[in-house]
Amino acid sequence: MKFFRSRRAVEAADPSTAGLDRRGLVVGAGVAGVAALAAAALHRAAVEAPTVVADKPATNKGDGYRETPHVLRYYETTRA
Repeated sequence: MKFFRSRRAVEAADPSTAGLDRRGLVVGAGVAGVAALAAAALHRAAVEAPTVVADKPATNKGDGYRETPHVLRYYETTRA
């Protein structure tokens, strides 16, 4: 008892499947997968473009050193 038909028997029964073979199907699926990955990568690069955030401009209004409670506590510990 034979379950599988030969390629010639399949082609003779249905002429529309004459051009299909396993290698072509696997190669086509591989090419489609690579194309999908490339499209996703290009889309992600376009969507997630880095934005430049300007730094806070430096001012000369004394924003540097401040005597906070933490600093005052440190001064007290160094006097003892």
